[in-house]
Amino acid sequence: MAVSNYTTVVEFVLQGLSGDPRLQALFLVFFSLLYILALAGNTLIIIAITLNPSLHTPMYFFLANLALLDIVCTSTVLPKLLEGLVGKSSHISYKGCLTQIFFMTWILAAELLLLTVMAYDRYVAICHPLHYSMLMSWPICVLLAGIVWVIGIANTSVHTGLMARLNFCGPNQIRNFLCEVPTLLLLSCSPTTLNNIMIVLADVYFGVVNFVFTMISYSFIIASILRIRSSEGKKRAFSTCSAHLVVVILYYSTVIYTYLQPGSGSSLENSKLVTLLYTAVSPTLNPVIYSLRNKDVKVALRKLFPCFH
Repeated sequence: MAVSNYTTVVEFVLQGLSGDPRLQALFLVFFSLLYILALAGNTLIIIAITLNPSLHTPMYFFLANLALLDIVCTSTVLPKLLEGLVGKSSHISYKGCLTQIFFMTWILAAELLLLTVMAYDRYVAICHPLHYSMLMSWPICVLLAGIVWVIGIANTSVHTGLMARLNFCGPNQIRNFLCEVPTLLLLSCSPTTLNNIMIVLADVYFGVVNFVFTMISYSFIIASILRIRSSEGKKRAFSTCSAHLVVVILYYSTVIYTYLQPGSGSSLENSKLVTLLYTAVSPTLNPVIYSLRNKDVKVALRKLFPCFH
């Protein structure tokens, strides 16, 4: 491999979820169904929003972007996981590993940014309804979505580029079922100081700063809802943001645990379950949460697919 004269590792070995054949068969069925549900659910959300004019609003525009990110996320992780479960190969090439890191880091950052944008959208809708059409006009919405995707790409380009500069001389056992920056850094025989600095900066910006902005938005939203006198008005206002709040809590709790935990010992074993939550379970649950908690989405799906009645 031509990355460096000192680099001897040409592929990595991903650690499976279990060495028990019976558990592997169970996991194969479970994650196959999970992948199908994630693809179907998020695709249905995108189709419903695209084809239903009543859903052509900023909130559903951002929801369609989230569904697209979830499709890319599961498609980056689950096919390789399923390949390992059927016993074909638990190996991943050096370039394949960097490719997985590129997409995972991109999607992770973009989702955190998008959740912040969606929280801001709900803040404007509930706290400043008279100015909503001006503050969340279509040009602004498209600009915000574009910023989310571009910043995500810029961030992952930096991390993947820095990772490509490192030498890997062995061992090549990745203690997870996918390639991620924190686990791969543990295998490098090169100095990783710059990588670690950039990880901290990214964690602070994408994790802490965006989380604070999201919580500030929701503190204003909740305060505004509590000032509504009628119980029906409170219920209607809260229903517009409750699904998003559930998704925020689920996503941030798993991501924060994964990226702020120590990088060794039993924490690496625990991270497998948590990584599954935000790479497989969360993308599958998102369309369910939004469709079950949102009357407009359910109505749109029933119009497009009468069998949903």
